[in-house]
Amino acid sequence: MNNTKKNLKVKMCGVEFLNPFLLSSSPVSNTAEMIGRAFDYGFSGVAYKTIVDDRTKIIHPAPRMSEYVYGNQKLTGLQNIEQTSDRSLVDNFRDISYLKKNWPKHIVIVSIMGFKLSEWIELAKRSQDAGADMLELNFSCPHMTVEGAGMKVGQALELVEKFTEAVKNVVSIPVIAKLTSNVTDITQPALYAKKGGADGITAINTVAGLTEVGLDDFVPRPNVNGKGAISGFSGPAIKPIGLRCVSQLSQCSELALPISGCGGIETWVDVAEYLLCGSSTIQITTGVIHYGQRIVEDMTEGLLDFMDAKGFDKISDIVGKANANTHATDAFDLGYQGIADFNMDKCVGCGQCHIVCQDAGGQALGWNKDERVPVPDDDKCVSCMICSFVCPVDNPPMITFKEVKNKAEVIPPVSR
Repeated sequence: MNNTKKNLKVKMCGVEFLNPFLLSSSPVSNTAEMIGRAFDYGFSGVAYKTIVDDRTKIIHPAPRMSEYVYGNQKLTGLQNIEQTSDRSLVDNFRDISYLKKNWPKHIVIVSIMGFKLSEWIELAKRSQDAGADMLELNFSCPHMTVEGAGMKVGQALELVEKFTEAVKNVVSIPVIAKLTSNVTDITQPALYAKKGGADGITAINTVAGLTEVGLDDFVPRPNVNGKGAISGFSGPAIKPIGLRCVSQLSQCSELALPISGCGGIETWVDVAEYLLCGSSTIQITTGVIHYGQRIVEDMTEGLLDFMDAKGFDKISDIVGKANANTHATDAFDLGYQGIADFNMDKCVGCGQCHIVCQDAGGQALGWNKDERVPVPDDDKCVSCMICSFVCPVDNPPMITFKEVKNKAEVIPPVSR
């Protein structure tokens, strides 16, 4: 496709990015060497791995990560107990300055975390002095071992406002609050961050979870010398949570702040969906761990082709485009009903649709043993569509949704 004229530049908090692709604050943004290489591949910016005061001695546990394997799919998720940067402030600030000197058009967002007010202030000032374009306040890491840090701050609304305000008072660069999804309503800490002066929001960090327990030793993974822990879970499995949070934040009229979205992004489709739900930029960690930094090349090509196919000229045309179609469930038109429609010419006779419909659906499928094909009963079909989820025939699918006019009027009453 001819997409050379498409513009991937995007502005967030008044800062222009060459494209929406950023490394997130994580193991993939630990040094200038790896970040510079990512810039050369096509990433436009980085949220530099969270730095802390040198007096906070960070020692990482070993092993510090564990993959979540689902069936034959490796790295469906990643369990992570890694702490903040264990490098000295001198080394980190030297790297930040080096990045800005050698890649001046690329945006360096420095993630900071203090364990008391004075540390937030000092880290903010020194990061700005080192050349940071923006700051990201880590209110979201779910496995910090120091009380009153990370997610514990993000769950304490007054602290979100207090620390945001303290940082905003001492710097002139934009400040973004990185929030946790491990709350009842993510818009609440976001509004407190806005009260403190935040210029934008990053959502989400890893989700607190336990992905696996050893069946021989009964220790959650990663197994650190016989002990496991609830910690941060990332990867494709958390994408629905990330999209939900971004959508909620984007649609909160009281908030009205730009959003950097992250959580489970590995393909250009993921990128497009985050943009459509309201993200201005996107941040990637587990995708890079899974496929390497060159993932950005495929994402760029796919996003450009998508923009060309849909007639979008610039990223801002995409941002929030899905919000007008995202509602509470009571907004649905219940008169719109239908059935599962079967293309029997494509049926391979596996019987999975029959089994799932009988065991978990509307019991609307019989089975012709001689011809080995399902026998639909349209009057019983509730259009749950789970038959299509288990059908192995795809591209195009054998089972699709078909609207049926006035079907709501003939749905049989529930017998009690």
